[in-house]
Amino acid sequence: MKNSILLLAMLLVFSFATFAQDAIEPPLITVTGQAEERVPPDEVVFTLVIESVEKDMLVANERTDVSVKHVLSIARKNNIKPEDVQTSQIPKYNTDNMDSEERSKVTRVLVGYEVSKTVGIRLRELSRFDVLLADVLRAGITRLSNLEFRNSQIRKHRDQARVMAIRAAQEKAKLLAREIGQSIGPAYSITEEVDLGYGASANQAVTTSRDTPSESESDSALSPGTIPVTARVTVKFRLQ
Repeated sequence: MKNSILLLAMLLVFSFATFAQDAIEPPLITVTGQAEERVPPDEVVFTLVIESVEKDMLVANERTDVSVKHVLSIARKNNIKPEDVQTSQIPKYNTDNMDSEERSKVTRVLVGYEVSKTVGIRLRELSRFDVLLADVLRAGITRLSNLEFRNSQIRKHRDQARVMAIRAAQEKAKLLAREIGQSIGPAYSITEEVDLGYGASANQAVTTSRDTPSESESDSALSPGTIPVTARVTVKFRLQ
């Protein structure tokens, strides 16, 4: 019995020693590689907002529908479907834009019903953006928002940036190891920092009145620039 207990104790000690030995990392060098590729956008995604405020909700809805139908006729070549239009009816009061202190001093009066409809557009030909924007402004939109320039091949460009980042990490590790008279072996681990960015946002909105915009208002001439696609990796190499 005593021999069995002694044997079990020896096995446990041996197991813990083996585990501790396995847990010790080999000699490593840890480096970070980063790369950026700037690509031109080839499409733009934006939202058109059409709003009307009337005492009669049906009148507000009809007025908004006229503008929406006009916008859809302009955007039909961009494959805008009826189900891409979302509608909402919101009662609007004269106190909506007041803070609580101001609101307490004013009698609340129903101004009317605000009917708001949105149309999402994905334009694949950037050269037509200015013409399309000028046309929809004349159609009576209230706001243009969520303007974002994108590249449809973003996955391919992100993969290219990853390759460049890995190469940068490897070159850095070789240089550092050489300075201490060593060389690098196989990679021990690779960690990528995830970048959730997709495209370049214009960070602006266009607001217009019901009147036909002037030539200076409709001639936007937006310059989308380029989209930065970045990759960053941390790599541990074995030292030899």
